[in-house]
Amino acid sequence: MTPPKVLAQVLADLAEEGDRLEQLVAGLDDDGWRTPTPAPGWDVAAQVAHLAWTDEVALKAATDKEAWDGAVLAAMADPEGFVDREALAIAASEPDLLARWRRSRAGLRAALTAYPAGERMPWFGPPMSATSMATARLMETWAHSLDVHEALGAPVRDTDRIRHVAHLGVRTRDFAFAVHGTDAPAEEFRIDLVAPSEDVWSWGPEDAAQTLTGSAGDFCRLVTQRVHRADTDLVATGPDVDRWLDIAQAFAGRPGAGRPPR
Repeated sequence: MTPPKVLAQVLADLAEEGDRLEQLVAGLDDDGWRTPTPAPGWDVAAQVAHLAWTDEVALKAATDKEAWDGAVLAAMADPEGFVDREALAIAASEPDLLARWRRSRAGLRAALTAYPAGERMPWFGPPMSATSMATARLMETWAHSLDVHEALGAPVRDTDRIRHVAHLGVRTRDFAFAVHGTDAPAEEFRIDLVAPSEDVWSWGPEDAAQTLTGSAGDFCRLVTQRVHRADTDLVATGPDVDRWLDIAQAFAGRPGAGRPPR
């Protein structure tokens, strides 16, 4: 089955992000897998375990209602800690973590490719289309990969694949205000971000009173809470944009603590 054009592109970019991380960790010994990452309490194994577990749960959401309902009940039993609990449990017990992640990646890709166009699958937040799920998985894969690269002292070269992350960051503006108990601004912002290729990616009306400019890489790191706002080149014009940069998050769930300034 051939997926729609946009979904096919997101899935291809998701695969490349996963491949990049896999190549980085494939040769690690036990000590390498236990290298602490910038996420408190998470080593490299926990980062990859989280990606594997989330891919597995997404596959259940797409293909197996009974299994998905079981995952939701488990999450409800420990809403504040289930994400960490699952990642750490898999990291501690899985004898071949990389193989498990490979299987989950491949299984989810097949399920999303075949998912009926126009239908939405359940998720911990609002229901999602196959394209939205693939975009969310790319965002998480990229963000957790940043943590692993930093932990292992490996440089990261941004690519234009992060356009999907930037788009998700823009689309989740109102969500970020909502999870902080604040009404979202009524007006749209103008957002102009410089891509790794040096193209400019833009959202919102050109004549908007409030604007955001800067590099796409810094914006994507901010909305995935991999960098403190003070360590970015982002420039906000307007009080609502300024507030957004303090609370932005492109991921579902409770407000994140973010990263301290360097």
